[in-house]
Amino acid sequence: MIPELMNSPRKGAGRPSVLLDMRPLQGPGGARGVGAYARGLLGGLIRNGFDSHLTLLLDVAFDEPPLPAGRYRLAGCRRRSHGQLAAYEDAVALTADIRRLAPDVYHAIDLHLPGRCPCPLVVTLHDLIPWAWGGPRMRGERLRYLAAFRFLRRADLVIAVSRATAEDAFRLHVAARQRVKVIAEAADPVFAPREGAAGRVRERWGVEGPYVLFVGALDARKDPGSLLQAWEVASASMPDLQLVIAGDPGRQAPASMPGAVEVGRVGDEALADLYSAAACLVFPSRYEGFGLPCIEAMACGCPVVAFANSSIPEVVDEAGMLVTDGDGAALGEAVVAVLGGRERWSRAGLQQARKFSWDRTARATISAYQSLIIGQP
Repeated sequence: MIPELMNSPRKGAGRPSVLLDMRPLQGPGGARGVGAYARGLLGGLIRNGFDSHLTLLLDVAFDEPPLPAGRYRLAGCRRRSHGQLAAYEDAVALTADIRRLAPDVYHAIDLHLPGRCPCPLVVTLHDLIPWAWGGPRMRGERLRYLAAFRFLRRADLVIAVSRATAEDAFRLHVAARQRVKVIAEAADPVFAPREGAAGRVRERWGVEGPYVLFVGALDARKDPGSLLQAWEVASASMPDLQLVIAGDPGRQAPASMPGAVEVGRVGDEALADLYSAAACLVFPSRYEGFGLPCIEAMACGCPVVAFANSSIPEVVDEAGMLVTDGDGAALGEAVVAVLGGRERWSRAGLQQARKFSWDRTARATISAYQSLIIGQP
């Protein structure tokens, strides 16, 4: 456990004091997804000299997560619920925490939101998958976040991680256009081409020869059936082509993925090796809020083949090969086409990935904070 800290955030001349909720780093999402966002944004804010204006909110029931050095302060909160009811308890308790700490701005990076916020509220919206895509299968998720969905409408500013997510927010009447700002995510600097990656992949997992890579869970949204179909089609032209799957398969995963090498969840350096040594990333996801594996792959020089849906076209653009949503055979044909000119696609991906950086994300976020204080829309 960490000590319960009751510090008030520093008030900075000319810059707002911000209470940044970093509790997602202490939960299961801390390894990927929102955790990657939390680490990337915090690092960018520190490098841009904003750390002395930050107080990081943590849950005293859990160990303090690894944090980079900086001039920020820590503040503790305590919750009885950490499961399905956590969002409902936060609706009440967060209001008291924010009033106690008295920041100029409170920034939530997930959907655990205060029912009433005594200062301007910024919410990072990663996706609206339970409402925008899920259908009946995600009824439980919609119920779980029902209160947060309502509270989200009260946010003074919603940071959408992609234009596609912003459009979902407008379509679902979550936020008016003037209260939404699109600020993209980025890949961690560890994701870059790595010398000797193929040898390390061979030594650790016994994978020799060319392979296509998939990164993520194997739930229905990721469409594991199309992944297998794409591999089967590509293998008809390249019989020695293997399929490597990285990530926690999740509870909805098929009982097996015949013939695939499943390496499970790995650290960022090992994942960067897998990207660097792969022939390409095959990403059959049917819906993404941003599509972090695509930007990570391109940053490592790994070409991307994916379905053209949701945020994927704006992240990959013309640097990867995108095919009709849901067409697994077309995905496999695209793999063959990309591998016929891998070096060209690799260069295009590296160039595209450079358009995204956490420093750029942090600068835009600081500007968003300041706009709330000086009353700009």
